[in-house]
Amino acid sequence: MVATPIGNLGDLGERAIATLAAADAVVCEDSRVTGLLLHRLGIDRPLLVYNDHSAPRLRPKLLRRLAEGAALALVSDAGTPTISDPGYRLVRAALDAGIAVRAVPGPCAPIAALSIAGLPTDRFLFAGFLPPRSAARRRELEALAPVRATLVLLETGPRLAALLKDAADILGEREAVVARELTKLHEELRRGRLGELAALHAAEPPPRGEIVVLIGPPEAKAPELGQDAVDAALREAAARLQPGRAARRVAAVTGRPAAELYRRLRELGHGGDESER
Repeated sequence: MVATPIGNLGDLGERAIATLAAADAVVCEDSRVTGLLLHRLGIDRPLLVYNDHSAPRLRPKLLRRLAEGAALALVSDAGTPTISDPGYRLVRAALDAGIAVRAVPGPCAPIAALSIAGLPTDRFLFAGFLPPRSAARRRELEALAPVRATLVLLETGPRLAALLKDAADILGEREAVVARELTKLHEELRRGRLGELAALHAAEPPPRGEIVVLIGPPEAKAPELGQDAVDAALREAAARLQPGRAARRVAAVTGRPAAELYRRLRELGHGGDESER
């Protein structure tokens, strides 16, 4: 598994170049894309096109070659192979057949975007491309809504504004980032709330290039307190503060309206002067 550049050719490491040069053949998504890359590197290797259409027919042939001792290098058009491409089925079949599979790691657009987005990285979920039609896409977003992790999605320029609008409708005003053309000359990172980014992209022509959309996790909410716990907090605050300030202090902790809490304080016998509210 050889990771290839997502834009900047300088990101291709020495080990990846050596692996491609030594392979008996390079298995790729698009021979034009990989052929250009190998030409720039001065490497001449046979290319075998492995994509959604050719995979069922080609996979048994590749497994036979591997079983006979051939060294094959699998690449995607850009980035790390098997991430949102059919290569994982070949990896699974090779492992099931007892064939060694090794990684030559390198660029990966979702990870590159996550590293510079400024969103939580301790837990994230890569969901790839969501369905192109809004109804199916919204169902997927509803399923993802409870996930307490940063969501990492891929999208095309023509569908970007629609995705952001659906995400804002379903997920609310979460923090989000649109990363485009990573490592390339026109690299762009837009940060904001989902609704802001949706409106921004709806007012502009569809952007070009590879796009990663990152959506922050749902914001933590204070646990809902029962009335007994609220009353106890009010009494404790009122023992130290004027009623108005006590109500505001408990409101900041519980999320309940200060006016409601002040009325409750009066019911509890801690009324005080209205002027100090």
